[in-house]
Amino acid sequence: MEGKNEQRTGLLYGIGAYVMWGLVPLFWPLLKPSGAIEILAHRMVWSLGVVTVALLAVRRWAWIGELVRDRRKLGLISVAAATISVNWGLYIWAVNNGQVVEASLGYFINPLVTIAMGVLLLGERLRPVQWAAVATGLTAVLVLAIGYGRPPWISLVLAFSFATYGLIKKKVNMGGLESLAAETAVLFLPALGFLLWLAATGSSTFTAGGAGHGFLLAATGIVTAIPLICFGAAAVRVPLSTLGLLQYLAPVFQFGLGVVYFKESMPPERWAGFALVWLALSLLTWDALRTARRNRALAVKLLATAAAAPATATPTPEGAAILPGDTAAAPGGTTTPTPEAATTTGPGAPDSTQQKVT
Repeated sequence: MEGKNEQRTGLLYGIGAYVMWGLVPLFWPLLKPSGAIEILAHRMVWSLGVVTVALLAVRRWAWIGELVRDRRKLGLISVAAATISVNWGLYIWAVNNGQVVEASLGYFINPLVTIAMGVLLLGERLRPVQWAAVATGLTAVLVLAIGYGRPPWISLVLAFSFATYGLIKKKVNMGGLESLAAETAVLFLPALGFLLWLAATGSSTFTAGGAGHGFLLAATGIVTAIPLICFGAAAVRVPLSTLGLLQYLAPVFQFGLGVVYFKESMPPERWAGFALVWLALSLLTWDALRTARRNRALAVKLLATAAAAPATATPTPEGAAILPGDTAAAPGGTTTPTPEAATTTGPGAPDSTQQKVT
């Protein structure tokens, strides 16, 4: 009973995290007339403050010494920080310039881009259904390019930057809070320097917009950290496969806001492109669930065989078994959601190891 309550609590945390990431387009327009770069700089500075308080509360500091001594990991964190700053900055710009729908597309196609990176960079092999999903995704991008009259560059940059961020985070292998603290610490001095420069030149909106505007800019730290904390609470309570499915809540909410609230146009060819993307994601999800069921059944069979003949070593069928808790070959250069284990991706997220933090 206690386990079920924990899972229910974790599910609520997960839904809360992705719903907050999905609704964040409502927040960025409140920060006008601040530009995207100024908002991004405030987000970096104030996020470090909020995450520091959170780390103080949980007393997790040992990782700092290990990180400082590991130059390779520190270099990867620096690259991750630069990559997520591109993602965050472009996302803020897109929302505040009437491109919420195209921004949501970036997080819809992120799993497909991650798969492509897994094949090209990591030499991963795909199952036939995954190849079909990738081909459908490429067709969707072509259809959308025709509909927009240009490549959907906002979506592509968001998807590729977030997939790259996820790939780096996989190699770094740090917790969400620790990773965000390290990344914002790397960017803290450049961000603070930029804000001081804006203030010195009279271009800052932090105080010029009044106390309310300054408070909203400071709140970017809370907007960044709270969903991540909820995600972390969910990750230790529910299977990662559940988070892998919940990840689609964020772009769904973003898309809905773009169409219904912000009244962005959706001509027929754009609907066709999005429909193809959703078809590709449905194929990926179906394939992941089917593979996971097969792997679970195989694991149960192997365990039953081992229990029946404890003295006899049971050979593992060639290429067979991914035991519960392992991860299957990717939707995406990281790993693919299976009912027992999955990699999530998202908007602002950090990598849903990642995520999405947008």
